[in-house]
Amino acid sequence: MEMPISTSRPEIMYIDLNSCFAMMEQQANPLIRNKPVAVAAYDTPRGMILAASYEAKSQGIKLGLSVAEGRQIDPSLIVMMPDPDKYFDAHDRLKKLLLKYTSEVISKSVDEYVVDFRGSPAIRSGLGLVEIGQQIKADVRDRLGGYVKVNVGWGSNRFLAKLAAGMNKPDGLTVIDADNLREVYGRLELLDLPGINTRYEARLNMCGIYTPLQFLDSPLDTLSRSVFHGINGYYWYLRLRGHEIDVADFGRKSFGHQYALSEKTSDIFELRRLIMKLSEKTGRRLRRQGYSAGGVHLSLTFEDHSYYSKSLKLGELYSTLEIYLAVCGLLARAPLESKVTHLAMNVYGLKKNVGQLNLFSGTKYDLRSIARASDEVNDRYGEFTLTPAIMADMKDVILKRVAFGRVNDE
Repeated sequence: MEMPISTSRPEIMYIDLNSCFAMMEQQANPLIRNKPVAVAAYDTPRGMILAASYEAKSQGIKLGLSVAEGRQIDPSLIVMMPDPDKYFDAHDRLKKLLLKYTSEVISKSVDEYVVDFRGSPAIRSGLGLVEIGQQIKADVRDRLGGYVKVNVGWGSNRFLAKLAAGMNKPDGLTVIDADNLREVYGRLELLDLPGINTRYEARLNMCGIYTPLQFLDSPLDTLSRSVFHGINGYYWYLRLRGHEIDVADFGRKSFGHQYALSEKTSDIFELRRLIMKLSEKTGRRLRRQGYSAGGVHLSLTFEDHSYYSKSLKLGELYSTLEIYLAVCGLLARAPLESKVTHLAMNVYGLKKNVGQLNLFSGTKYDLRSIARASDEVNDRYGEFTLTPAIMADMKDVILKRVAFGRVNDE
């Protein structure tokens, strides 16, 4: 039986801070407004561009280019290092603003929120969706600054709301419902759909599906058996028709950090220093969220383009020292004939409700209590106020960064 297009009122909103990092820098500094601006991981020629202003994007400067490539396109490009505190402040202020309208506000990344307006007082007040969107835009300019623009999308599910929020940039406000869904799909390409990458596009093409309208009109059997081979085909069949199937939150699976070395090295002591700082950052996040971990993973990329990746399952990891020693154990097994260019580590096998007594509770060997006491000092006086001696003189090494994706643990 064919599933009809959802006729539910499109009360799911997706809101996106346009070119967030670059725009917040332009808001903070009027002298760089209306100019090509890029925020890069590093402002050296090989630094990767993380965000570009609309003035830069209009010239083809985008995420993933190097600073050198950006400046080849436009020698006047203004390149800035990230200022995470500024972006997280904007993120928090936007969330507080949205919570005035409804309690169902979910962060998708530092610059994106999905907001469920079903049952919201704003909806019950009789305001139209466009009116609510315009009111929120005005609130954003009032709270975050007059230069700040957001794209707002409405849909009957998260997929359509996100699709709508990606249209008519910058400063767009788009509603997708049963009345205009086919018309919207008719103007788009497959890669314009959230969640469709080049691999999925190739699968669809192999089955004779080349446009979003053909995707929408494809039988469930074709999507489940020929394109996606399983339940994912059914999910896409519903998703395209405006039915909500993306609500499930499967929880956090790991905590970790990665670092591109500004100076490549195969010196074991220098690598251990970097691992200690990454272990402290990882451990702080782990403990802040009330988890312990059951394993560690280390991966290294070398100058000769070779790669090392190993995992180790353990009992229960909680303190920075425990994480550090476990990762160093993996480092000791790594071939270091070539210099390391990238280092990544994470802890996995997470368990909630940490806090039970252990054999060494109350003694000088009680690593858990020491970790908590250290966290309290750093919470009060600032990150890395209290650090292990091996991290001396590392204030400007492995700077705070903004992760792409979930931010609710930062």
